[in-house]
Amino acid sequence: MLTLERAHALNDAVVTEEHLRIHALNVAYAMGAMAEHFGEDVEHWQAVGILHDYDYQQYPEEHLQHTEAPLLAAGVDPEDVRAIMSHGYSILNDIRPETNMEKSLFTVDELTGIIQACARMRPNGITDLEVKSFMKKFKDKKFAAKCDRALVLRGCELLGMDIREVAEICIEGMKPHAGEIGLLGTGAQG
Repeated sequence: MLTLERAHALNDAVVTEEHLRIHALNVAYAMGAMAEHFGEDVEHWQAVGILHDYDYQQYPEEHLQHTEAPLLAAGVDPEDVRAIMSHGYSILNDIRPETNMEKSLFTVDELTGIIQACARMRPNGITDLEVKSFMKKFKDKKFAAKCDRALVLRGCELLGMDIREVAEICIEGMKPHAGEIGLLGTGAQG
């Protein structure tokens, strides 16, 4: 099974840009929270989250086309590689998310971007972010406009969950790591 240590080692070998590392952590912590929700292995799901954008820095225009072969060659379990590949469903490939892990990754990838943007504007960052405040920003299509809300909602539908429930799980999963992911808030700058 893919460990967090192994996932970090693989990712750190190809990802050097800080914003991509932060995004990987955001997704990892959200994935850990989703794993907990489903009664699954938190660290395993976090490890998959760390590796989800494995080839993005080197091949942004060919994202996920340079992921499968190198990860399999590195000994990553084919099921974990499939989960990573499935987050590109309907955009970059036709690998439909089937498991709760795959559906969660498909959903939280974009969702964490909106959560991050929302938290960055707040004096206390993510530490006191509530779903109600998040939903106001989620409904504002001009806010974090590059984040695909339709994709997030499609993911929630695949999970059979409401956006509010998924967002709350992810926010709560990210909160304990606020310092590490730069979401302590505008009042913490200094």
